Amino acid sequence: CVSMVTVCRQQMPPPAACERGAGDPTLPPMAWACTCHPQITSSSSCGIYKFKFFFLYLVVNFDHFQILRAIGKGSFGKVCIVQKRDTEKMYAMKYMNKQQCIERDEVRNVFRELEILQEIEHVFLVNLWYSFQDEEDMFMVVDLLLGGDLRYHLQQNVQFTEETVKLYICEMALALDYLRSQHIIHRDVKPDNILLDEQGHAHLTDFNIATIIRDGERATALAGTKPYMAPEIFHSFMNGGTGYSFEVDWWSLGIMAYELLRGWRPYDIHSNNPVESLIQLFSTVSVQYSSTWSKEMVALLRKLLTVNPEHRFSCLADIQASAYLSGVVWSDVSEKRVAPGFVPNKGRLHCDPTFELEEMILESRPLHKKKKRLAKNKSRDNSKDSSQSENDYLQECLEAIQQDFVIFNREKLKRSQEPPSESVSPPETTDEAEMEAESETSNLNMCGSVCSSAGSS
Repeated sequence: CVSMVTVCRQQMPPPAACERGAGDPTLPPMAWACTCHPQITSSSSCGIYKFKFFFLYLVVNFDHFQILRAIGKGSFGKVCIVQKRDTEKMYAMKYMNKQQCIERDEVRNVFRELEILQEIEHVFLVNLWYSFQDEEDMFMVVDLLLGGDLRYHLQQNVQFTEETVKLYICEMALALDYLRSQHIIHRDVKPDNILLDEQGHAHLTDFNIATIIRDGERATALAGTKPYMAPEIFHSFMNGGTGYSFEVDWWSLGIMAYELLRGWRPYDIHSNNPVESLIQLFSTVSVQYSSTWSKEMVALLRKLLTVNPEHRFSCLADIQASAYLSGVVWSDVSEKRVAPGFVPNKGRLHCDPTFELEEMILESRPLHKKKKRLAKNKSRDNSKDSSQSENDYLQECLEAIQQDFVIFNREKLKRSQEPPSESVSPPETTDEAEMEAESETSNLNMCGSVCSSAGSS
């Protein structure tokens, strides 16, 4: 994990932990070096210094990770387990094909998700550690949670006890309360987006359709997964009105908790249901609660599933005031000192095994062959006149993404926030390495609808 590197009397400043455009895939992996490690040995005869060179101070890229296996996929992105070569830490790597994002007009959503993830960190979120890019893909490296998502466990017919669901509600309440403090509405709380760690604690993931609203603002877009979307989202879409706010995530939490307990959702809603019919459904259908549930749990679910958002439980204080949760020691919950009732089997990988087969056999551009493929593409590109591009529009969009993509390194950010330690400064050098920083101008406006705003929040 540590290499000894000889430095010939030169130092180069590192890029910031979060810097726009710095993820240039044309740069070699060791293009950026930071200040030397305190353990320096000097040689008076040649003035050459050796120091421990940490990958931490490099622009992290694809080559710094070993790809282990595919574990999931979304509409335009896939997820695999990776190991960082220097630290041997395991992560989940989500990669999104640039061309597919452009074709589906998803570039802004990806950029917005990155913007949000780079600013937040919480014990019950799936946190971003690194973001970078190459010619083909955009990458997000996040916490690896090996317990699987709650949708997977529902499909495996796991029977969640009331105590288990109670803890999930508490952990997600802390996560949603934190997001509210950061002005973020998640808009897609559902079993598919709740991942369990190996101990069984819940973590919220997937901020692809999340939005940021400031004080006094309201969201208006029709966004989410229909069976989990709050009534006011549909009302806002159909009738205009004042929009919606943080309350929608708490409705989704109530729907999810009900589903975990009963095995099905309280409303029979599907993705193809017209919005008009859903508005009528909420006004005519009453939720049926199981007689086997405790009265306190039913009372809590009723407050989470209140159609009128003004009367709905929609903040941590509301949850904490619930009679059902009056005995909860919230400091123990936040420190993960409350043992979950359901612990995933550590002897198996909790995901669909076909993801790995698809990546290895069916995928036309598999990740494990990326390095060889990029080298071949680069050779091909160098052999033809760039003026003969078959798709100038696509190329302009790709160049805009290349320039505006924001790289991120949370590990480096954390190191920069640590108290400074004593270090050994090398003697003054006679040769100075001059660095020129080119000012970068956003070119996203070249991409037309692809790079236009993702619509109102």
